[in-house]
Amino acid sequence: MEQMKKLRKQLGCVILMALTACSSKTENQDQVDLKNEEPLSIIFMIGDGMGVPQVSTAYYFGDSLPNYSRFKSIGLHKTSDLKYEITDSAAGATAFAIGEKTYKRAIGVSVDSIPQETILENLQEKGYQTGLISLTSITHATPASFYAHVVDRDLHEDIAEQLVNSEVDFFAGGGKKFFNQREDGKDLFMALEEANYKLDTVELSETSLKKRNAYILADDGIPSKIEGRGDYLIEATQTALDYFGQKGKPFFMMVEGSYIDWGGHAKNAEMMISEVADFDKTLGVVLDYVEAHPNTLLVVTADHETGGASIGKYYETDESTGEKNEVPEKVAVYFNTDQHSGELIPVFAAGKGAEIFQGIYENNQIYHKMFQALNQK
Repeated sequence: MEQMKKLRKQLGCVILMALTACSSKTENQDQVDLKNEEPLSIIFMIGDGMGVPQVSTAYYFGDSLPNYSRFKSIGLHKTSDLKYEITDSAAGATAFAIGEKTYKRAIGVSVDSIPQETILENLQEKGYQTGLISLTSITHATPASFYAHVVDRDLHEDIAEQLVNSEVDFFAGGGKKFFNQREDGKDLFMALEEANYKLDTVELSETSLKKRNAYILADDGIPSKIEGRGDYLIEATQTALDYFGQKGKPFFMMVEGSYIDWGGHAKNAEMMISEVADFDKTLGVVLDYVEAHPNTLLVVTADHETGGASIGKYYETDESTGEKNEVPEKVAVYFNTDQHSGELIPVFAAGKGAEIFQGIYENNQIYHKMFQALNQK
């Protein structure tokens, strides 16, 4: 009988130890889950004017496999605004920024010209760091749509003044003349410094972790690739990622490859091809970051396509006969217009929540899909 009691006591200890271990495992698992619930960072890249033909040039004219091939989640969006089937960059970017379709030339406002909170502003309120990078003036339609609220995209001086008060942590682009050569005589460079910005109007210098950082590096736009721009887009993006990483908080950043659009407007194939290639290299930097930081979502798209571009046969003309002969191993870029087109636009996504962006949908749904990704457990 005494032996039976000992066995029961030993068995009870074993069961108690097992229950304690299970409880401990559950608590540890909860801690892991809480860690995994850190806020999601979002990198939103816009290749202005970039449709499927523009993306295709990265495959036909590049020397290596484009970074676009690294995406597994791909969708398409429809670009029209509330009135016009063929939109502009202001209405297109505003649809991304506020989640509503609006009118042409609108910046951060509804169809009734009422200011609407942007995704950047919403996430700022939640403690996010924010960043904007552009090749054009930082007051241009695409970047402006994420922080400004004006009835017309050409109100650059008003947009610049709103940027000073926007509390965006990092921005880089052009547009000096809208800050220090203004009709109202205001010196917004001084205002930026008073708003705790480290300002550089010469180069992408080292960031200050104790301040916000503003890089305004050209009177209007940064030069294009065919004008000798160099690696500005890649370097600005990497500088921003390093800055946000050192600050240690989640962030929302928009990066614009602006001159893909300009190549289409100019019907300049060389310009378009070189800008797509530069955008693809920048994609490589960002994809590497996303792979190293799984709690990050990357979304890549365009506001519209420009130029009605297509990839077709390449011909050489025989000088003696005037006969055109197809060159089998080459292709050529053709433009149908110097304006925007109505093509469906590709959406590439990688990282946490990327699968949400598969399918075909309206452009303003990208805003809602980003919030869906932010709220998924």
